[in-house]
Amino acid sequence: MKLHDVRTYKSAEPLLREEQLAWKMAAVATDPVPVEADVAEMIGNRIIDNAAVAAASIARHPIRTARAQALGHRSDRGAPIFGLSRDVRISPEWAAWANGTAVRELDFHDTFLAADYSHPGDNIPPILAVAQAGGCDGAALVRGLAAGYELQVDLVKGICLHEHKIDHIAHLGPSAAGGIAALLGLSTEITYQAIQQALHVTTTTRQSRKGEISTWKAYAPAFAGKMAIEAVDRAMRGEGAPSPAYEGEDGFIAWLLSGPDHVYHVPLPAPGEAKRAILDTYTKEYSAEYQSQALIDLACRLRARIGDLSGVKDVLIRTSHHTHNVIGTGANDPQKMDPNASRETLDHSIMYIFAVALEDGGWHHVNSYAPERARQPQTVALWRKITTVEDPVWTGRYHAPGADKAFGGQVIVTMEDGSVLQDELAIADAHPLGARPFDRPRYIDKFRTLADGIVEEAEQDRFLALVERLPSLSADEVLDLNFSVLAERLGADAPAGIF
Repeated sequence: MKLHDVRTYKSAEPLLREEQLAWKMAAVATDPVPVEADVAEMIGNRIIDNAAVAAASIARHPIRTARAQALGHRSDRGAPIFGLSRDVRISPEWAAWANGTAVRELDFHDTFLAADYSHPGDNIPPILAVAQAGGCDGAALVRGLAAGYELQVDLVKGICLHEHKIDHIAHLGPSAAGGIAALLGLSTEITYQAIQQALHVTTTTRQSRKGEISTWKAYAPAFAGKMAIEAVDRAMRGEGAPSPAYEGEDGFIAWLLSGPDHVYHVPLPAPGEAKRAILDTYTKEYSAEYQSQALIDLACRLRARIGDLSGVKDVLIRTSHHTHNVIGTGANDPQKMDPNASRETLDHSIMYIFAVALEDGGWHHVNSYAPERARQPQTVALWRKITTVEDPVWTGRYHAPGADKAFGGQVIVTMEDGSVLQDELAIADAHPLGARPFDRPRYIDKFRTLADGIVEEAEQDRFLALVERLPSLSADEVLDLNFSVLAERLGADAPAGIF
């Protein structure tokens, strides 16, 4: 890997195209280095993971809305969408919209946390939709997804968005555009323009994850994927982009991030270096914000030691700056303590999540968020005894390299009788370095568990068999990388709109 300095340049200050971050990203995306076998295997795992979450969310309201919108844009050269037959083909940007929403709705797929945070599996719906619409084979799909993951992870390592209240989809638009370009074998010039366009149109604020969090949280990555497809399409037709998008005097860094005096350091593979960033990412065992994963495991571990939860006086979670300020009491969001809050808000409340995990000894993607669950008096009482605090040790570990990186915390439980229990857990059990790391059988088990009662078993088998042969799939078989369900499992029709 090579570190690249990225800063603002005045319009009168020379900056060669080849020295711009977007060009360097485009060069990585279009570098025809082979995809290594373990990377291809992990790509297959994440395709399974995405499908699992999409199956579990197939009848939820945001998915029904996105699907209804997509069905207004049918195309003979389109892509299929989750739940429907492959014979129903949707224009790829709208297929990516519907599928991306289904993947993101339950906050239950893969994650990468570094200078910023991300869900790199959000690259899969737009890249796969273009592959299916464009007649690409499995080898091309793997090449595109390896590139999308690489660019996403490298941006997240080098550029922090959340400290400036910019939503993380600002890294997703460019990475998806680069992945689509790699899939299609486009030139570096076209890819460069598409990446810049995608950055420009997918920069939004973090209010989508603050206060009363709405269903837009599920739509936001799907929007970025949709915009990435449109950006690539325009660039292929010869259209340019605001340039230099990152370094410009009135550009992204100068006005939306750390300003013209700041220098970012973005790692990118050297020419000929394999794209292996997907192996730095990790999926979720529980349908909750990633920083809660280790703390759910810890709550389950503490439950037996505590015994009668009515005897708890208070619970203090010592954790990282990010966990404290985004999903903890440091966010200063009263909505995070409200038993009438939305699912999306509860998903970003470690106080609620920890209370329920303590009581139930586990976590369920539907039952744990049910309104009647959140309103149980004993749950509300326990929930309001939980606070978080930033601990510099855990903040340091959050940003540490390699095996020292940690996203958990220390929990101190004080009982009414004055006794104190404490325990800590650095990483979730499902993390690659955790007690029960995910491998292909566990991804398959997650898929079968979430698809049970929704996707017929024979259809599950067909889909999984295709993924097992992912790099060697024909274009026609790539088109079948989807699942269908019986019509009654799709839920009621969404309300009418424009499309």
